[in-house]
Amino acid sequence: MCRWTPLVAHLSAEPAICTAPVPASSRRLPASFYLICFILLMVNASTATGACPPGGGHKPLQILSGGINCSWTLERHTRSYNHLEGDVRLRRLYSANKFFLCIDKTGKVDGTRRKNYADSLMEIRSVSVGVVAIKSVSTGLYLAMSKKGTLFGSVKYNPSCKFKERIEENGYNTYASLRWKYGGRQMFVSLNGRGKPRRGHKARRRHPSTHFLPMLPS
Repeated sequence: MCRWTPLVAHLSAEPAICTAPVPASSRRLPASFYLICFILLMVNASTATGACPPGGGHKPLQILSGGINCSWTLERHTRSYNHLEGDVRLRRLYSANKFFLCIDKTGKVDGTRRKNYADSLMEIRSVSVGVVAIKSVSTGLYLAMSKKGTLFGSVKYNPSCKFKERIEENGYNTYASLRWKYGGRQMFVSLNGRGKPRRGHKARRRHPSTHFLPMLPS
């Protein structure tokens, strides 16, 4: 029989001891008996010292007076969106004013109603979370915005070519310059009712001229 000595308050007593009466006969007890007593002794000693079982990525909730509450909670990690970086889409940006955004070989940004116009096919690449670079597939020029809010085609990719892409409530996207602002206000890519680019500081997020629908090439 194993007799256990109970622990006193604050876990400061000696660990429980497993004892067994010596049999009347001279026969030795089996090794398994001593192994079981040893395991029980080690488990009891671990509890007495206040140790908690290990848990990968876990931690104790709190230490209570007179003992330890061995409860755990999963650590919450910041969600990572790094897998979105480098994502590439081929799209035609169709404005709510019914024009396709295009960049010609001279770097001029304009709007066209021609559905399959080569200069309107864009490569939209995610450069960071919520930020994209837009490049004409046919001309290889990047859509860029100057400090004054003018749209143009840039030969080289630079900070002026970064735009914050946002999906609006009506399902259209807006593209605001990441680098430049006007009086603390965002400047948007915009095509007016004649298909001409509008200065960024004159565009507003809710105005149809700033709304674009990324369409799959046909």
